Amino acid sequence: MAGVDLAALFRTGRNKSPSAWVLSVLGAGTVALMLAIALGEDRFGATRLAAYGLFLHGGIVLTGSAVVWWRRKRLVAVGSATIVLLLAAVAVDAFLIEPTRLEVSRIRIRSPKIERPVRIVVLADLQTDRIGPYQRDVFRRVLKEEPDLVLLAGDYVQASEKKLDAVRGELAAFLHEIEFGRDFRVFAVRGNIDPTDWRDLFDGLEVEAVGSTRSFVLDGLRLTCLGLGDSYDPSLTMPCEDHDRFHIVLGHVPNFALGHVDADLLVAGHTHGGQVQLPWIGPLTTNSQVPRRWGAGLTDLPGGARLLVSRGVGMEGKYAPRLRFFCRPELVVIDLVPEEE
Repeated sequence: MAGVDLAALFRTGRNKSPSAWVLSVLGAGTVALMLAIALGEDRFGATRLAAYGLFLHGGIVLTGSAVVWWRRKRLVAVGSATIVLLLAAVAVDAFLIEPTRLEVSRIRIRSPKIERPVRIVVLADLQTDRIGPYQRDVFRRVLKEEPDLVLLAGDYVQASEKKLDAVRGELAAFLHEIEFGRDFRVFAVRGNIDPTDWRDLFDGLEVEAVGSTRSFVLDGLRLTCLGLGDSYDPSLTMPCEDHDRFHIVLGHVPNFALGHVDADLLVAGHTHGGQVQLPWIGPLTTNSQVPRRWGAGLTDLPGGARLLVSRGVGMEGKYAPRLRFFCRPELVVIDLVPEEE
């Protein structure tokens, strides 16, 4: 790519016309994209290399273009410099600021099925390869909210094979240190990156780690935790005979919301809110079968239920670029209150 950058700048310098400049920039961008697709380990790896192409090599070509055009076409030079500054601002926000700028999203739901207020915290997609200050602060923030119920929507640790056991051990030790689950009920489901022994992470803690679809009757609530396969199923059928209790269904992947699930509130993670959102467009992708507009936040479903998809607190790991843009990590706090309150 360094050679491509030099070739683009050489062509711009030799043929100082706006059309040559545009063709040079587009040509360098096309080569960068083709190399990213060819050399990326998978689609996440290709995205990482494309990000290098955009922010690093795009910045080099545009900065060089601004220098080349400064005396001949001052407007073109200023335009190139402006784009470089915008790319730099986006990179700083996406890679350095937003990934750890945790947002607490608050939702209030009234229902005649609720007799007394219930506070629920949803934590999805920690998906980390290290347990640092940010990860610890996330769990401390959960405690600070003083919940009655915590729902863990899967994808806890995503580390290399060499680091996996160490990171899981460090997370488990920290959860024991803060006595996670001592003062509230905690239910956890499996995410798609979690190994088959994922429940070992919660050994010795007051956490109900649910491996296959199972329902629980709580004080004033009915909670159904889905196995990973059922959460992926867009044709899942789940009747509920206990209509007097507010029914919550927790799954990792939101695909089950496309089925026939008799519940008041469906809760999922997995999408990360797309990790990158654009104004008026929303998530670029949700990595699921639900419509993009369902990929983050609270959605009223056609059957009368509501779907909550958390943007998660972490990011895609391994080969993926570690970035968020217009898509801050979030904890979701749900206050269920009686209808008359």
